Amino acid sequence: MGMNQTCEHYATCPVFNGILQGMETTVKIYKRQYCEAGPEGWHKCKRYQVKQKTGICPPDLLPNSIKTLEQIITAMS
Repeated sequence: MGMNQTCEHYATCPVFNGILQGMETTVKIYKRQYCEAGPEGWHKCKRYQVKQKTGICPPDLLPNSIKTLEQIITAMS
């Protein structure tokens, strides 16, 4: 699992520059578990799933949201 296995949205993900700003420990955990974990990690990320399905993602959606993909997309409408 190399550092080159990062999500394509890694650098611009608003979660780390927005709602989790100042929460370094949480950010590190999320990045390790989702962003830097290769395709297996990305596909577990709700942000990645929504973006792949709709092309957009709510800025405040966390990677580990308990909502289903369908619930998130419905709420976006």
